[in-house]
Amino acid sequence: MAKTGFVGLGAMGGPMARNLLKAGHQVVVHDLDARKVQGLAEAGAEVAHSPEAVAKQCSRSICMVETTAQMQQVIGGFAKGAAPGHIVICMSTVDVPTLQAMEADLAAQGIALLDAPVSGGTTGAAAGTLSVICGGPKDKFEACRDLFEAMGKNVFHMGPLGCGLAMKLINNMLLQIQVVAIAEGMVLGAKAGLDAQQVIDVLRVSTGASVAVERSGTRMVARDFSPSGTTDISYKDQEVETSLAKALGVPMVLANVTQQFYQMARAAGYGKEDGSSVVKVIERLAGVTVGRT
Repeated sequence: MAKTGFVGLGAMGGPMARNLLKAGHQVVVHDLDARKVQGLAEAGAEVAHSPEAVAKQCSRSICMVETTAQMQQVIGGFAKGAAPGHIVICMSTVDVPTLQAMEADLAAQGIALLDAPVSGGTTGAAAGTLSVICGGPKDKFEACRDLFEAMGKNVFHMGPLGCGLAMKLINNMLLQIQVVAIAEGMVLGAKAGLDAQQVIDVLRVSTGASVAVERSGTRMVARDFSPSGTTDISYKDQEVETSLAKALGVPMVLANVTQQFYQMARAAGYGKEDGSSVVKVIERLAGVTVGRT
């Protein structure tokens, strides 16, 4: 069996790489954090010292890092080590035009490029139930379907390179806006004297019901801000979302406004907490705490 490379073993990438191993794939990993590498090595992965070294050993290489700049470094390393016929898969949520600009140089070396960001958070990554949302050549997508199905439950091909990212950004934008709206609603309820759990109970069976209520509203009530997706990442994603909207000439009012709530949360020291911690910013302004009587 041909080997698959995986660079970026964080809260999402680590469990995803483990699921590839569980599915029987031979995986070569790299991360700057030696502790994360060690955990995957103990699970059966081979270890390489750089993205270039990863690509030299593999026919398909996955990039799962946090920022656009990190993605450029990793894929640049892949390009140095990959042979013609190699497929690079960017599963990071990054700037669309930047990724698209890399396609021609890779193609000149005989290297194909797919974007395949995921949705489902750390829970979905661990369970192997992610939604994998792809863009790029359809034949290359099909050549990697076995990898996607090892990591996710729902696999989509949206069109040419960048279409997977565009869809992922739309999904993230809707969630991130809703989280701020839920935070405002929960704080309003607390200020009005409503029981926080009862607010959630009513929303669950009413027109305000949503995945965001279940994912983030419940965390606000429980005061559980352990990260499923951090405030820093929510802010970063909204930066990418609004940048794409500007490039395409699309008005994007709510994403821009709600991004400032995430920025306030970061400034208050909540950057590494779950994005639902944005509620603490609104609580501070309103002088009340959700879930406390």
